[in-house]
Amino acid sequence: MASEVLATGGALPVPEVSGGGKIKLFLAALVIVVIAEAIGNVSIPMGAGKIVLLPLLWALLLGGALGLASPRLPAALRLTGAHQSAAAAYLQPALLIFIAKLGLLVGGSLPKILASGWALALQEFGHFFGTMMFGLPVALLLGIKREAIGATFSVGREPSLAIIGERYGMDSPEGRGVLAEYLTGTVFGAVFIAVLAGLIASLNWFNPLALAMGAGVGSGSMMAAASGAIAAQQTPEVAKEVATFAAASNLVTTTIGTYFTLFLSLPFTIWAYGKLEPILGRRRAATTGAPVDGPVSAPKDAPVATGHRETPIGLAETILAWVMIGAFGLIGNALTYGVMPDRAVILGMAIILGAVLSGWLVYLLCGRKLPAVLWVSVIGMALTYPGTPYSAEIAALTGKINFLALATPILAFAGLSVARDVPAFRRLGWRIVVVSFMANAGTFLGAALIAQFFMHPPLG
Repeated sequence: MASEVLATGGALPVPEVSGGGKIKLFLAALVIVVIAEAIGNVSIPMGAGKIVLLPLLWALLLGGALGLASPRLPAALRLTGAHQSAAAAYLQPALLIFIAKLGLLVGGSLPKILASGWALALQEFGHFFGTMMFGLPVALLLGIKREAIGATFSVGREPSLAIIGERYGMDSPEGRGVLAEYLTGTVFGAVFIAVLAGLIASLNWFNPLALAMGAGVGSGSMMAAASGAIAAQQTPEVAKEVATFAAASNLVTTTIGTYFTLFLSLPFTIWAYGKLEPILGRRRAATTGAPVDGPVSAPKDAPVATGHRETPIGLAETILAWVMIGAFGLIGNALTYGVMPDRAVILGMAIILGAVLSGWLVYLLCGRKLPAVLWVSVIGMALTYPGTPYSAEIAALTGKINFLALATPILAFAGLSVARDVPAFRRLGWRIVVVSFMANAGTFLGAALIAQFFMHPPLG
């Protein structure tokens, strides 16, 4: 898959979807959101704890099921690979609406966040080293060789693909490992971390705010799923604080993550592999390729790809997508939380969309050098920061929209996009999936443990 991209100079055909096809895609997402919100929260007892399955998880599962079943459906209901690529492209607009809402929550709580002091600062070490500490030993015990480096040095989002692609090339064992982590996170990451976070929260071992910091893993969909599972088990007031601290942690992880993984996480994982592999590694022949402690001879501008090209969408279409996804959020807000979309609620959504558009424009004006999520978050925080004119009024209007209602459309589009990755995912094998789960658990639990150390005993 990646070799095919490298061999062709990174040029894959861009999937084309007609206007009618995009309407079908949004209608499918709308139906999924409505069904997921109608199902609502489902609690499953598990020993001393419980697992809470939220609407956002139903949306992810329904979207994935529709994508996988599409080849056997009538043409009118079928979603092609191009539709699935378009769904992946709409994830970013959907995510920015959620990020804007969290930014608006964070702004009013900045004094409380800053008061957490070392807990928020040092828990980031848990995010960036927890993946390796939990995942690497398991990988070696399962007989995985250098693929373990790529799979466990981070949670394997796009910046991690770029780092490994530049240093080793995506056809290397390390490249296959990070690709496995990326695919596993895309297909199963949100479900896995939501179940894990919900179960840990139900045991009352941790302060909910420590768990919230653990939820900020640097992936918007995984953060939404984990923080939602934690918040669902808290009082309304604590639930808002959970969302706030998760957003703050995720912002820190996103902004410094590339540099941290490049200069600390990856070198440390390479060092740990060299020390642990002779002790824990099973006698499986190592995959041929470049030495672990050095880069391959691939040029630095070698393309990094997962075997897909997302359908490009322009600014006008992106704005329309924001409006439609915002409307989906209002529908979920009404179905699950009983808040009908009256004038005040619609005005609150308009403020959220305004923050998204403003952050996107700043992102473009700054030459796309910093992530759009950063600018959207900063603008959202500025609008509700104590002392900003009309901050209380803005907080009141946007507070009528529950952040979980905005997470459901994200997971609906994520679900609709995952079927395209299943063939590649199958080729990677079950062992690398187990390792990926351990890495995701490590980043969540590692950060939560450090945050808990600096915080008060568990609430409740």
